[in-house]
Amino acid sequence: MPIDEAHHMMPPEWPTAANLPQRLEATILITVHPEHVARAVLETISLVVAVGSDPAATLRSFCGAVDEDPPEMRDGQIERGLAYLWERRERRLRRVRINEPRQHLRRHTRKYAEGELAEDRSFYFRGPNGGLNIRAQNLRLFLQIAEGVDDATWLHHLRAGDYSRWLAESIKDAELANEVAVIEANEALNAGESRVRVKKAIDRCYTGAV
Repeated sequence: MPIDEAHHMMPPEWPTAANLPQRLEATILITVHPEHVARAVLETISLVVAVGSDPAATLRSFCGAVDEDPPEMRDGQIERGLAYLWERRERRLRRVRINEPRQHLRRHTRKYAEGELAEDRSFYFRGPNGGLNIRAQNLRLFLQIAEGVDDATWLHHLRAGDYSRWLAESIKDAELANEVAVIEANEALNAGESRVRVKKAIDRCYTGAV
């Protein structure tokens, strides 16, 4: 949206205690400094989600601004991907998991599909006798090489659980790793069938989405 259009859509003035509605239905207010927001605005809030490097400090700042006792919580960082959710009226505090922004997930997907992993995080097709040393530094190369290696090499790594181990430890995708581990454990699958299933699993999560 052009800046001049956005400017005309802005309200003529910010809400004050005099003209603020008693209830702000379906309204989300975002700030990094709750203490700088008018108390009349903060008083209308029923649910607070505190994120960032120190969500406890943010939530305490909010409570101080509305002259309320903050809930008991741990100072400093909490586990990545978690946030504090404070239900003011019930005075109930919960830790909830939040989804990563779609843009971040997109970069994450492209990194593993097309980027270049470090040597110690790449996959190496070595074969049953260690006669090969073919490096796959991303998922696209992994699938390309997997189609070309001989059946003995493919099955050697499959039966050893090397594919799921690499996906879990280097790609950091436990869900995909578990799916591939099920394929590895299915001894009824031959080299061709297992190749197809592993490729479909990776394509669905990564290479087919970029």
